This record gives sequence, structure tokens and C-alpha cells, in this order.
Amino acid sequence: MLIGMTMAAAPALVSAQVSLATVVDLARRNSSAVKLAQADVDKANAVLAESKDVYLPSVMLSSGLPAVPSIGFSGAPPSIATATAQSLVFSLPQKHYIAAARAGVQAASLSLKDAREQVALDASTTYIELDTVNSELDAARQQEAFALRLVSIEQERAEAGVDPLSDLLQARLTVAQLKLKRLHLETRAATLAKQLATLAGLPTGSITPDHTSIPEIPAVKADDAPRATAGIESAQKLALARQRQAKGDTQYAFLPQISFAAEYNRDTKLLNNADSYFARPLKADNFSSGFSIQIPLFDIGHRAKAKESAADALRATVEAEQAQRQNQIQIAELTSSLRELDTLAEIAALKQQIAHEQLQAVLAQLELGNGASTQPQLTPKAEQLARIDERQKFEDALDAGFDLAKSRLSLLRALGHMEDWLQELHAK
Repeated sequence: MLIGMTMAAAPALVSAQVSLATVVDLARRNSSAVKLAQADVDKANAVLAESKDVYLPSVMLSSGLPAVPSIGFSGAPPSIATATAQSLVFSLPQKHYIAAARAGVQAASLSLKDAREQVALDASTTYIELDTVNSELDAARQQEAFALRLVSIEQERAEAGVDPLSDLLQARLTVAQLKLKRLHLETRAATLAKQLATLAGLPTGSITPDHTSIPEIPAVKADDAPRATAGIESAQKLALARQRQAKGDTQYAFLPQISFAAEYNRDTKLLNNADSYFARPLKADNFSSGFSIQIPLFDIGHRAKAKESAADALRATVEAEQAQRQNQIQIAELTSSLRELDTLAEIAALKQQIAHEQLQAVLAQLELGNGASTQPQLTPKAEQLARIDERQKFEDALDAGFDLAKSRLSLLRALGHMEDWLQELHAK
């Protein structure tokens, strides 16, 4: 938090290393999706309070004076102040409305958790990719330096008549290709840095990934104790809320409702001469109370409302089932791709090791010579080519490793184990 506040207050500061855990925390606090989900939670809590507060009396005080003196008797007591209190006493549908509101709060809370997990996934993926691209960019710059050295060697060999001009042109083509790759990586790194800074709410370019802060992503599988994700549970709770709402609307058209009401009037003779219209003078203080029983015999509007709520409940139920099926499909797809990505990462790592060993062999032969071997003596040209190839295999291994890490994180979220990753992240 201190790093984030310092960077936000001083945009001109140079880039500093920020851990993955810090970036995830900043992203979750800065995310618009999380803020919107939190607003939904607040609204759901307000709806729940509103559904329960109907049993508490609502008190209203009113008063008024005539613009001109009254003429005759209007039929209403000449009150200068009126206080009323009303509350619901008995309603079976209201019980279902309260249950629907409570399920709505649970759905909103789970949706907030799902939004926080999604932001954590996006921030983690972007952070790891930026760290990977930075490493690839360093390797690409080394490749470009080796290629420039190769051009110098080929220039000398071409001038000496040892190698044809085509070899020099090929070396220059290699430099141009490596330059294009470096430019692409620089553009990608700048884009990722912008995305990461936007997620964390920090100035652009103020975050440098700390590779040591990235924990190892566990290699989970589809059968490793899958849990219901927060998004699926939220959809299920929302469907339950719609079902309880529909049940309450259905019962409203058949069951009686009892309400309580009380009224106090402060009457006055200053407004008109009301006593002349009654057998006895009016009292100044008047109070009345009672229970109101409403039995809906014919209410087409509420019947239509009940049908609307039933349709909403059916839609929410189908959407919850669809979300669960889509998550199962995603798990199956990620599991299948992970097997391939794991093998590709292993192949890339082995190729990088082979290229490294070949480079060491070339360096050793250049330093010691080939002795009595019948093979021709290696030249500095072979060294630069071996160095360029080794760096290329290193970059390929980084790419394969990132693809594997990204798929593993996505599978963690699909299996409902995202919180385990976040706990490991903060523990590191």
C-alpha cells in the first residue's frame, strides 16, 4: 500500500519492483467491476432491510393552514396537525419476499467474490506475462548483439573472399529479423505495462515485475476436488431469489393481508366554525386505530405480476444450469490443452538445454581446437550462430512456460481453487 500511495503521489518516479501480491491487492481495490459488485451488495442489503421493515410502523406527521378562511363545512375535521402510523402485521407472501431478498444478498456477495477472483486472475496473468516478455526482451537484445557481431565477421570474410556475398546478406537479414522481433517485444511490454498500471491504478511504467514474488502454480487436474465457483453459486442463489419472489407473488392473489393503522388529529376552531355542524362541540385531541384486513378477490394486475415473476425464475434457473455446464466444458477444454502445453513446455526446455550444451561445445572447441579430429576447425561465425540459436531456444522455453502457467491459473479458477492460489501468493 505504501508503494502504491508513493507512486500515485509522484508520477515522475522511476519504475520500481512491485511484488505480485501487491499488484493483485491494488487491482482488486481499484477495479471498476469490484466496485460495481460492491454496489450490488449494498443494494441487496437495502432491499432485504426494506422487506423486513414493513413490519415496523412508519410514522408521518402532517400539518397545514388554509389560504383563505373556510366557508361552510368541508366534511373533514378542522385539523391543524395529523400524525399517522402504519405497519404490516401479517402476510404469508411477505415471508417469501424476505427469503428472496436474503438470497439476493447471498447472490450479490458471491458475485462480489467472483469479481475479485476474476480481477486477481487478470492481474496475475498480466504480471506473469510482463515478467516473461521482459526476460524475452533481454534475450532478444543479446541475440541482436550477437547478430551484429556476425555481420562484422561476415563482412571481413566476404572482403577476404572466404565466404560468398550471400552469407553477408543472410547475416544482415538475420539482424533485421531480430530487430523486428525486438520491436514487437518492446511494443508488447509497453502494452502490458500500461494494462498492469491501469489495473493497479498506478502511473504507467511505474511497475517492474519481481520474478521472485511469483509462486509456483500448482499442476491441478479436473479430478482434484472440484468446487463450485463463486460465479455458479451466485447464479444459483439468484435463481433461488427469483423462485421465492415468484412464490410470494403467486400467494398474494389468494391469501389475506392484515395491516395496522393509527391516526391522531389535533383539531382547532380557528379554521372554521365546525361546531355549528355537529350536535356536540369537537374535541381538540382525537385518536383512532385499528386493523385492516385485505382479501384480494379479483386482482388481474397481481396475477399478471405472478406470471412475470415465474418467467424470471425460470430464466434465472436455466441461466444457473447453463453457467454450470459451461464451466464443466471449460474444465474439460483446459484439462485437454494442459496435457499438450505441459509436453510442449518440456520439449522447449529440452531444446534450450541442448542448445546450451551445443554452445558450450562450440566455445570449448574454439578455445582448445579440434585436435586430431578430421572435422574442420570452427570459426567465430559458428560461435555467434550458436549463441543466437541458444537465445532463441531460451525465448521459446519462456513462451511455452507462460502458456502453461496461464492455462493452469485458468483451470484453478474453473475448479474453484482460486482462493488457494491467492493465499499462497500472499504467503510468499
